[in-house]
Amino acid sequence: MKKYSILLKTAAVLWFIWGAVHILAGVMTDKFILSGDISGAVGGIADAVDPATLQMNYPDATGAVIGQHGFNLLWIGLTTLICCFYVWKGSKNAIFLAALTGGLADLGYFLFMDLGGYVNFVPGTVMTLVSSAAIILSFTAYFKTANLKKE
Repeated sequence: MKKYSILLKTAAVLWFIWGAVHILAGVMTDKFILSGDISGAVGGIADAVDPATLQMNYPDATGAVIGQHGFNLLWIGLTTLICCFYVWKGSKNAIFLAALTGGLADLGYFLFMDLGGYVNFVPGTVMTLVSSAAIILSFTAYFKTANLKKE
């Protein structure tokens, strides 16, 4: 892994950034929900949509769904943030846990939010690119090292 440690360290920094942004997004989303501002929470997520079109009386169940989404952003961000310290050290488990957690979260984001045209490039799409780069870098380091051990 020594030869590829720069890839792992770069991936770890990217996961740190990604995790911190998602923790913040989760806290902000749930702050809106707890204050009763469902429109604000939806507008914070779907930031490419005209906020005026989102101003309405949402059912309480919608607030609960958005609140759950905020909670999921928080724990997903926390998981990847913790993983980043172990990715730095080359932990196989952390590499795959961060990729599964952050990667699958961003896959859903890409499919439903990006392709739907509901979000701006910054920060959402940028974070998808950050997680993709982290996955590619850490997988490259891991699999190149695994192949070296076989030789």
